[in-house]
Amino acid sequence: MDIGNLARHLAAYWSMNELATNAVVFMNLLGALLLGALVGYERAYHGRAAGMRTYGLVCMASAGLTVVAGYPEMWFGGQHALAATPAPTRIMQGIVTGIGFLGAGVIVKEGLNISGLTTAASIWAASCIGVLIGIGFYAAAILLAGLSAGTMMWGSQVENWLPAHPALSVSLRIAPGVDIRLDELTALFAKVGYQVAPGSFSIAASEHHTEFKFVVLVAVRGLAAPMDELACTLRTQRGLLGLTLAHARN
Repeated sequence: MDIGNLARHLAAYWSMNELATNAVVFMNLLGALLLGALVGYERAYHGRAAGMRTYGLVCMASAGLTVVAGYPEMWFGGQHALAATPAPTRIMQGIVTGIGFLGAGVIVKEGLNISGLTTAASIWAASCIGVLIGIGFYAAAILLAGLSAGTMMWGSQVENWLPAHPALSVSLRIAPGVDIRLDELTALFAKVGYQVAPGSFSIAASEHHTEFKFVVLVAVRGLAAPMDELACTLRTQRGLLGLTLAHARN
């Protein structure tokens, strides 16, 4: 390729059509970054691992991958004819698959407690916002960003207003030689306003102690004993070597 052809080839990347297309892509990326950061602010405010940067990058990358599929005639400076126009739906499928791995990385399971599900779901929503921006549904993207942020900020308050049965995970370590029946534990928790979740019992025995693990549900919200009072009540039981109480979030 001589100097003249090389210059024309490079100039094609800076033609008015190419610059106009790049401007559209840039505005899409900027809008996706801002909307993704808006959704991520709630996570950052509450100290989650994924914050504004993560959400902004996910949303912006999703928008970038989608918007370029809309301008195949401008690829490579508009100098290469494509055999077929790429299907945006295939790109969306790849985005959803990739975001699934990222979302799985923020889900943590510790015993009966599962955390990170809301963060994972909201990262997936951020990628959807980016896709909407990429295909030009700007109003829908803004609405989805607002709904996502609002759900994460005020959804827990709505849950607190509605009837529910919050759960606690319980672990009791009993001294060897002390026999405690499951029906005794069920009756004990019933006295302080909790009911044992059916099928949640697990028992592990060793030469040092017997450990009971199970989940209890608040029978009537507002009438059940707070966690600290419940701990004081359990400490009075015979043969108790130790206990662990935790919110069974999922």
